[in-house]
Amino acid sequence: MARFVTTDLHGCLRTLRHALEKVIQFSARDELYVLGDYVNKGPDSRGVLDYLMQLQARGMAVRCLRGNHDQELLDAAQGRTAALWASAADRELTLRSFGVAQAADIPVPYLRWLDALPYEFDLPDFVLVHAGFDFRQPPEQMRRDHQTMMNIKKFTFDASRLQGKRLVHGHVPTPTAEVQRLADTHAQVLKLDTGCVYRHNPELAQLSVLNLDTFTLHLVPNCELSYPIMRRPG
Repeated sequence: MARFVTTDLHGCLRTLRHALEKVIQFSARDELYVLGDYVNKGPDSRGVLDYLMQLQARGMAVRCLRGNHDQELLDAAQGRTAALWASAADRELTLRSFGVAQAADIPVPYLRWLDALPYEFDLPDFVLVHAGFDFRQPPEQMRRDHQTMMNIKKFTFDASRLQGKRLVHGHVPTPTAEVQRLADTHAQVLKLDTGCVYRHNPELAQLSVLNLDTFTLHLVPNCELSYPIMRRPG
């Protein structure tokens, strides 16, 4: 059995399928943890959700966390915010993948699945979260601060507040060379978002899949068909 973790799929279904089926050859003996951001920015948000839900329905050990983009889509669909979610181009791609004109029309099964997603996984040796924690808070409070757990971009790590466990997170696109270095050195904080969706950024544009038991990092290049997205500023 192997334990794998990946994150920030952003509608990149073809890349995800290639990573699981061809690169790591994910099987019923393995576990896969996905750290959120299934939707927005990329070409097939609905396809990513369908694929993950189908794997779960087949009894595969696929465990998914909630990311900030998933929460924004859920909030928009359920009328919990008046703010616009994502950019206009992102919204168009996402809604087109669902075949609807507005977020409120997204089919209920997808919203129900998103609404059931947890905010963290606490493993014997790792804590998995989408973005991170505010380590200035008391441990119990920081792990209930869901907005921070989905959105924080900078923090000072304190292993004592996670009982000495390593932290694995996504959310902030990080150059592949830096993510590889962190895996190679078995760092206490492992960043896994290598900006798969940003296909015009040569230092990004890959999906990271980390083996938690061996620290082997699989970098899978974006293999989506063409879709509009701007180059991400460095």
